[in-house]
Amino acid sequence: MTGPLAGKRIAITRPETGELGTRLVALGATVVHVPLIEVGDPVDGGVQLRAALARLAAFDWLVVTSVNGATRAGPAAAAHQALRLAAVGPATAAALAAAAGRDVDLVPSEARAEGLLAEFPPEPARVLVAQADRARRALADGLVARGHTVESVVAYRTVARRPSPDEVTDLTTADAVLLASGSAAAAFADAIGTDAAPVLVAIGPVTASDAAARGLRVAHVATAPDAASVSDLLARVIP
Repeated sequence: MTGPLAGKRIAITRPETGELGTRLVALGATVVHVPLIEVGDPVDGGVQLRAALARLAAFDWLVVTSVNGATRAGPAAAAHQALRLAAVGPATAAALAAAAGRDVDLVPSEARAEGLLAEFPPEPARVLVAQADRARRALADGLVARGHTVESVVAYRTVARRPSPDEVTDLTTADAVLLASGSAAAAFADAIGTDAAPVLVAIGPVTASDAAARGLRVAHVATAPDAASVSDLLARVIP
């Protein structure tokens, strides 16, 4: 195998990712996927989410911040063509468009909550935000501060997953580990610790901050959480 990552093992802390894994393999890397979080229903079984989605006609916008949120909240939007859709990044937008059966109205150029806030239309609107149970409040609070009426609902719950002994070996012997979320960073710290960690790469600045808060030393941070940016970064920084 040839390429800038030939002979390198890259561990990604989420299930098989499609485009990112394909890009890394094309660059010569051996890719292993070690999911460190599991996704499940909210603690109320989804009662709050279903109730909010049943009232979608009362909202002007549906905003989602992850693929999981998009797949759980998006299908209900198909019956509300006047409802505008916003997603925090391109992968989330693709999942939301597929679930809702139409294009997404707003995808910020900076794929994070702050980017969406910066580009969200200023006209006061009624907004439903569907997120994970551990999601930051920055988006919902920022929209409220800008004069919007916001209802935030838990679309799903994330739980740390304990890696198997073989997966621990994959993580500790890899040339680089991609921390794919703040929750995955916390699970990595719990499972592996902070002393014998390999080269850690964060998928974005929020994940890097969460990792640092758990005592992890992040060597590199992707400028955007998309497959192209992450793979280009790894090709440049992994010797």
